[in-house]
Amino acid sequence: MSDYLTFALALVTITNPLGSMALFTGLTADRSEQEKRTIAREAAVAVAIILLVVTWAGSQALALFGVTPAGLQAGGGLILILMGISMLGSSTPREKSTKREKAAALTKESIAVVPLAIPITIGPGAITTVMLGTQAMPTPADRAAISGVAIALAIVVWLSLHYATPLARVIGETGIGVVTRLMGLFITAFAFQMLANGMAQLLPGLGG
Repeated sequence: MSDYLTFALALVTITNPLGSMALFTGLTADRSEQEKRTIAREAAVAVAIILLVVTWAGSQALALFGVTPAGLQAGGGLILILMGISMLGSSTPREKSTKREKAAALTKESIAVVPLAIPITIGPGAITTVMLGTQAMPTPADRAAISGVAIALAIVVWLSLHYATPLARVIGETGIGVVTRLMGLFITAFAFQMLANGMAQLLPGLGG
């Protein structure tokens, strides 16, 4: 149970629904309330589908490319370290999409999948976290539990986007920034431990 809880906390932290909510309000400022609700629903469905595909097919993809669990742990730890440091020093609530992607989003008919689902909510860090979770918890029952976490996260994403306007007004940009930095600190510490564990398996001599 503790492994599932750790995984769930890591995934929620790395996806940072509050940060996604802040960007959602900016990207949909000129949309009607009905359009906002539709985009929120479609983005949440896309998040669920992406995470479920990674949960059930990610390991096969790794095996196809000859990536070992230790290599994934070390490489994934490095990715998460960079993301955590970025969150700690971020001047805006969320910076996982480029300026070009944001500009394109303002002119697109639908922004639910790109950039809201990818890469704002589900980026390399989230995908790596899920892959590492399936490596550490490989049984069908484990993957079913991870799938449950993925669906629960999608519901959280939907709620945060659906109620983005009133929530953003209550929490404020400063509050979102504080939460983002706290999550960045957690992710950085978690990632360093992950990197250390992976390197210890790849290079046993490092352990003395």
